[in-house]
Amino acid sequence: MTLPRRIAHLDMDAFYASVELLRYPDLRGQPVVIGGRLDQQPELQADGSRRYARLRDYVGRGVITTSTYEARALGVFSAMGVMKAAKLAPDAVLLPVDFDAYRLASRRFKAAAATIAPLIEDRGIDEIYIDLSELDGESVDLARRLKQAVKDATGLSCSIGIAPNKLLAKICSDLDKPDGVTLLTMADIPSRIWPLPVRKINGIGPKAGDKLATLGIATIGELAEVTPALLQANFGRSYAEWLHAAAHGIDERPVVTESEPRSISRETTFEHDLHPRHDRPQLSEIFTDLCRRVAADLERKGYLARTIGIKLRYEDFRTVTRDVTLPVATGDAATIRRAAGECLRRVPLEQRLRLLGVRAGSLCQRDAVGPEKGPTQAELPLTAD
Repeated sequence: MTLPRRIAHLDMDAFYASVELLRYPDLRGQPVVIGGRLDQQPELQADGSRRYARLRDYVGRGVITTSTYEARALGVFSAMGVMKAAKLAPDAVLLPVDFDAYRLASRRFKAAAATIAPLIEDRGIDEIYIDLSELDGESVDLARRLKQAVKDATGLSCSIGIAPNKLLAKICSDLDKPDGVTLLTMADIPSRIWPLPVRKINGIGPKAGDKLATLGIATIGELAEVTPALLQANFGRSYAEWLHAAAHGIDERPVVTESEPRSISRETTFEHDLHPRHDRPQLSEIFTDLCRRVAADLERKGYLARTIGIKLRYEDFRTVTRDVTLPVATGDAATIRRAAGECLRRVPLEQRLRLLGVRAGSLCQRDAVGPEKGPTQAELPLTAD
């Protein structure tokens, strides 16, 4: 007898910002933005208090990595330019990014979750899917045990959604943030999922949301009522089929627990389309940040990569990819950035962009590769695929 699927999505609450609040508890309840420069560290004063940098004092082309819920309430979100955020929340505290601290907290929360439920799919530094199908116990009790284990290991809170599949579980984990638990069955879809905006479905970005709006489709329920033919006429067959299935809560993807990934990637969908020339400084910052994150993921998982690639999605939903092969496997952020930049020069950059991604493939275990010899990676030639 096959047990019904019971999939959890565990999402850390405002992860980077929450790690910083452990370090600076006096900032709790305040709008805080992560994305400053290293020279913007808090300064310890003679009386024991700290002097923090503020958004209003920032000058540069930086991009926000994340923000506290108080800052989000003011309209400040990740991937937003820091200068733009300063206009919305000039008094918000600005802290530099500390990826070492975030990676350590990430390893700890995942190890803690694995003591309760070992079938885990790693989805990045701050989220995991967990297959609970074969575990004993009620879903809410398992969720509470997971949350407590994470809290004990890191001092941080998380939100958990439990549903019959990954798509619904991810939606659920965002419904009662922060520190929430949400349970959902297929029977709950009409009352709890269909009233939500279409953008709540992971995979529907700003551009697709806008296009659906022009068709009079604002909620997931309205999307579920649309004929597949109408969706196909506007989005193409493959994406239309996925939209129709997602609106009905259908998702057969398994929780993938293999320890050997084929590739590691990072991508971001912009809040509004960005132009390669007019928005070049902002795109450059985002591009560099994606490369740094891929390098951090490689380091955290113990891999090096020989293939570096990019993914672009234009305003008309057309997607292009390019790859380049390195003669020596790398995990270095600067080398990844250089290789990805070579790929970028091989694609047309005349249209506005809605998505940008960086991928590392042809992975090998870091420990299996000896010390690099010969020329430095910056001097090595690149071979285009």
